[in-house]
Amino acid sequence: MTKLMKAVVTTLDEDNPLLEKEIPLPNVDSHDVLVKITASGMNPVDVKQLELAVAAKEERILGFDGVGEVVSIGTDVKKYQVGDRVFFSGELGRTGSNAEYEAVNEDLVAKAPDNLSDVEAAALPLTFLTAYEMLADKFGISMAAGAASGKTLLIINGAGGVGSIMIQLAKWLGMTVIATASRDETIEWVKQLGADFVVNHREDYVSEVKQLGFSEIPYIAVLHSLDQHFEAVAKLVGSYGHIGAIVQSTQPLPVGLIKNKAASLDWEFMFAKTNAGQNIASQGEALALLTELVSAGDVQSTITQTVDGFSAAAVLEAQQKVSVGDMLGKLVIKY
Repeated sequence: MTKLMKAVVTTLDEDNPLLEKEIPLPNVDSHDVLVKITASGMNPVDVKQLELAVAAKEERILGFDGVGEVVSIGTDVKKYQVGDRVFFSGELGRTGSNAEYEAVNEDLVAKAPDNLSDVEAAALPLTFLTAYEMLADKFGISMAAGAASGKTLLIINGAGGVGSIMIQLAKWLGMTVIATASRDETIEWVKQLGADFVVNHREDYVSEVKQLGFSEIPYIAVLHSLDQHFEAVAKLVGSYGHIGAIVQSTQPLPVGLIKNKAASLDWEFMFAKTNAGQNIASQGEALALLTELVSAGDVQSTITQTVDGFSAAAVLEAQQKVSVGDMLGKLVIKY
């Protein structure tokens, strides 16, 4: 195997933040699989990490979602073998998927669904793990078909990457899903994915939700602009309910609004497990469940856009499309 690979690397130049570079293949630790990447998903966290790398003047290889073929394995790997087609979302601090090859801990990996193409599969790992962990780890919902039957979930920004997969996962769990959307195409998209009701987050959705007959909501996922939405969701969340968030607030939050309801504000950060080295195998196990759900037809890929070709220009184009903040579903780079 070649000892060098092409990678897209962050630069010290704000005007040209990415370039292509020949670098050594990543080191394969004893529990790693080395994957030849064929497609990579683009997420808002990729955009944020590029901003941080440029500001810190660091050379980094970004990219988290990946799909590809295992080409070698570490000495202690037991779950996978050369030739397996896998998908994963990597971890902070390691060489990422914006490269021809990536070394990934086997506990973060699952076999990719046979009924999805590489680009379709690459749209799913990070957003599914985020949705799964919010519902399972933070909201305490058992991950089994129909396990949350009779419960209601409100998703703020239902048409984004995480919202698109959370709608489907929640419907598999048996939940009633209210999703927010404001444009014709996003309203149609969330309905197609299974949302039972749609309200407009640019209008008075508190009144809309109550007019639908929901006086309070036990589970609320705020997937965009927590500062903007906190006071509204604080009015809707039920006693002992949960408000989950994935985007950092930019202003102090009036958390006292939910104190007398004994409600919880739950932060979900998919990289917390690998950062802390805690329970990382749960991520590979969650992706294995995702493969089962996709194979059974309970979950569909959320891909809506593709950028072809592995290059600095392609990665930058994908970054720019996602950075606008109005993504419908997910964008994937096809290598």
